[in-house]
Amino acid sequence: MDILFLLIPLSVALVLLILGGLWWAVEHGQFEDVESEGERILRGD
Repeated sequence: MDILFLLIPLSVALVLLILGGLWWAVEHGQFEDVESEGERILRGD
């Protein structure tokens, strides 16, 4: 039972860290133009 007092806050902190990273990626335009990066390989510039 004592381990729950450690694991629950750690899991909440991990979820907040993941959500913060996702928010940062969306705000900095990481998902703006996904299709052109896949096509860039085929063009062979």
